[in-house]
Amino acid sequence: LMYFYFSDKVVLLFDFWNVHTPAGMVLSVLVVLLLAALYEAIKISKTKLLCQTILAIPTTLSQDALGGGGGGGAGGAWLPVGAEWFLYHISQSLLHVAQVVIGYLVMLVVMSYNTWIFLGVIVGSALGFYLAYPVFTAR
Repeated sequence: LMYFYFSDKVVLLFDFWNVHTPAGMVLSVLVVLLLAALYEAIKISKTKLLCQTILAIPTTLSQDALGGGGGGGAGGAWLPVGAEWFLYHISQSLLHVAQVVIGYLVMLVVMSYNTWIFLGVIVGSALGFYLAYPVFTAR
């Protein structure tokens, strides 16, 4: 089918995710909603981590930068110059991979053209942004 349709029967992503009851559709919509919310939370947390990464870049070779604690790292623990940035960069890379994987899964789920699933993605995305934005942008 190449158009949106309302139905409680759909196969999502894998053969074993075969929905054929109204209760199964409700559960599937909730799972998809959570996936979309998780995608938004990862996207926002990645942005916050980018800001921390930028702050962790040593701007000068002062005593503070050489001592490691220049970016407000892990409780004043000593880290070599650039190590804090490297840890942030690794974390960003892992979050990016998770974001891409979940994003493509959500996209493929929407391509089932089931309206209930599509609405679950839309509500999950809105809810995820609404809940994650204040949490990850608070100082």
